[in-house]
Amino acid sequence: MQTDYPMTLYGYWRSSASYRVRIALALKHLSVQHEAVNLASGEQFGPDHSARNVQALVPVLKVGENMLSQSVAIIEYLEDVHPEPPLLPHDPIDRARVRAAANILAADTAPIQNLRVLKRLKSQFGADEPNVKLWVQDWIATGLESLERMVQEQGTLHSYLFGPVPGYAECFLVPQLYNARRFEVDLSKYPALCDVDRRCNDLAEFQAAHPDNQLDAPKN
Repeated sequence: MQTDYPMTLYGYWRSSASYRVRIALALKHLSVQHEAVNLASGEQFGPDHSARNVQALVPVLKVGENMLSQSVAIIEYLEDVHPEPPLLPHDPIDRARVRAAANILAADTAPIQNLRVLKRLKSQFGADEPNVKLWVQDWIATGLESLERMVQEQGTLHSYLFGPVPGYAECFLVPQLYNARRFEVDLSKYPALCDVDRRCNDLAEFQAAHPDNQLDAPKN
């Protein structure tokens, strides 16, 4: 299988899903060209990006002439074709546990606090900004509480969520904690998660993927 196709990542600086993929690419030391899609201005609905992704969402990873969407699928693709360094453990049970932790955030937390959901709360249900913020805070806290319990109940706390190095689960944790801080969630209840997040953000790979360090991030 040829694995050295040129890659282009279409994303948005503050998109959690784009942030996840940037972390995975950095942890695997893969070269990629970055192209910004401005979600704030609605660029994702234009003909160019709609042709890349029928959902008009980010991220999209262009691999050769192939367009891959959905951050989980993209990260799994990277793990399949670039297995070193691994993001997932070798043991199938351990892999399932790591995936379960990631999906607490990717499937059960992030989707109900993304931009289009928040817009719908305002436009269809008349929610004002304070109530939208409460909505976001509640759902983020619910997800983080479950993940904190999962990590604490392992019996052995590692430097990272499931081992001595960051991997698949951290690709999802760090962007979610970034969002939690944006919405002023009280993170004091999640000490294990915050310790892992701090260690991650000390690493060059996570710093390179951070929203503030993207070309399309506001400069003020």
